[in-house]
Amino acid sequence: MFLSGEQPLSDRLLLVVELGNTTASFAVFRGSALLEVHRVLSETLSGPDDVAGLTAPIFLSFPDLQDAALCSVVPSLEPLVITALRRHLTGRIVEVTSSLHLPFMLHYDSPAAFGADRIAFCALSRNRYPGGAVIALDIGTAITVDVLGSGGDYLGGLILPGLDLMAMALHEHTARLPLVGIGVPDTLIGHSTTECIRNGIIWGCVSSIEGLISKITNLLRQDHHEEEVTVIVTGGSAKLISGLLECAPHLEEQAVLRGTRYLFALNSQ
Repeated sequence: MFLSGEQPLSDRLLLVVELGNTTASFAVFRGSALLEVHRVLSETLSGPDDVAGLTAPIFLSFPDLQDAALCSVVPSLEPLVITALRRHLTGRIVEVTSSLHLPFMLHYDSPAAFGADRIAFCALSRNRYPGGAVIALDIGTAITVDVLGSGGDYLGGLILPGLDLMAMALHEHTARLPLVGIGVPDTLIGHSTTECIRNGIIWGCVSSIEGLISKITNLLRQDHHEEEVTVIVTGGSAKLISGLLECAPHLEEQAVLRGTRYLFALNSQ
């Protein structure tokens, strides 16, 4: 059983923590309103003092905080953060996993292996666009593509290397190619090694995503009889790439945080 609409929310404060491969985010919500977000590189959270230094100002600013929700794809950081949260919070701490009550039916060979960030993003996508099919793109350290039908079924997905991983792979597995910073190219084709690498990564990613969106949309319409298909994009590189896509997707920069908050509410009823 699943729900397509959001449940009534209280006005209680909620701390939402997203532990990503590159960035860790600590966000404070009141109901559905995002009040503030603190971000650090995940690699800087190496000990209890690092977490305490980040969370102490939050608890000081919001003394009424009692509950938290955690969405993590970095298992080594989870005990560290949960211990810090339990030291200060007296309410519930909900971790995003496939065992939660979800607003979609997760059809996956190993549900426990389905990433928490993908669960949160799919939950928000279902909540935002309950009347049609959704292609959910997370363009971060990795690029994930997840597909939801209008009936609430998870239909499948794809995983690709992200922009920085592509740049790093070219640098580390060749003798002469430099490590190139990622940015919007000025032209389609490059006139230096740096430009050729950057343009190749960016435009290759754009073309790959556009091709996948086209193929998935055709699949949804022909095999699943979907009439309305929405593309929603999030992730660290989403703003850069979404502006170059011809399909004009919906950009949701805080999708995983908001999806985690929604799952906390859905599982607190």
